[in-house]
Amino acid sequence: MSFGFDRPFLAAAGIIVIPLAAFILSRLKNPFIALIPLGAPGSVPFKVSKSGGVLVNLFKALEFAGVCLLFISAAGPSINTAETVWLNRGADILFVLDTSSSMAALDMDGKSRFFVAKNLLADFALRRPSDNIGLAAVGSDAALLVPPTADREALFLRLENLRLGELGDATALGMGLATAAYHLEKSGAKRRVVVLLTDGENNAGWIHPETAASMLREMGVSFWVIGIGTGGEVPIDYTDPYTKVRSTGVFDSSFDTESLRRLSLSGGGNYIPAPSADAFAAAFAQLDENEITVQRSRVVNRRRSFAFQFLITAVCFLAAARIARRNLLGAMI
Repeated sequence: MSFGFDRPFLAAAGIIVIPLAAFILSRLKNPFIALIPLGAPGSVPFKVSKSGGVLVNLFKALEFAGVCLLFISAAGPSINTAETVWLNRGADILFVLDTSSSMAALDMDGKSRFFVAKNLLADFALRRPSDNIGLAAVGSDAALLVPPTADREALFLRLENLRLGELGDATALGMGLATAAYHLEKSGAKRRVVVLLTDGENNAGWIHPETAASMLREMGVSFWVIGIGTGGEVPIDYTDPYTKVRSTGVFDSSFDTESLRRLSLSGGGNYIPAPSADAFAAAFAQLDENEITVQRSRVVNRRRSFAFQFLITAVCFLAAARIARRNLLGAMI
């Protein structure tokens, strides 16, 4: 983004020449003006009040400012921006994120599984500007939070506000995958992708995960399962979003690699284990590398003129100074 003028010489006159000339003239005495005191002989000469003198100078400044703004308006001020326009539609990628309480486990280099998942998802979205990225959440139930969209601000805002336990403490993987299938069924994208981010086995919902995964396979959707964490005892720090009760300590993780692997096979997809933060990042890198979309774009230069705004301001300044001289100063002097 850059600010400039169509006629820079007029801008220089309005910004430099006229203010400088006004300053110099204010310091010089006009030799053609004769000062004649007003008042009766021998009495105190008539003088303009102190407040009147301040107003005179103020309105002079308004007039000079109005003239300067007229020159700036005539100079054609504008802001030029370069905007990238994508010429082809990328993939529709829908992330299904586990929000059960076990995602609060602190086995990702001291950070929670949920925290690292959200950050990696946001980084992935930034690297794929031509793709539409969506977000669904899974707990005791499932919900579409953001449909596949190119609006990264909307995605990041909802991702930032998403809390563990928002949809309950259980894990309804089948419901989450069915939600993804339903919202991608009528997608017009040439490539559709579902990425399941979870650390647990299915223990809620009325749709079996493998049934929902087979729906994705029949629709021709590319399916990825990233299993987060490990089994056994892991530290945890979880605050219930509704009761505000905080739970800390160690819990026995029921992470089941084989069930997640079978789930990915049911959907004709790929399973990537992520037992650590580095492995989790590598899983996203593998996803990015394999889900390649052709990105065609061009840069469009857009120009927004501000000449009218400067003109209106100049007219207001000059009109205010003129009206004040005729009315307010006329009554004071």
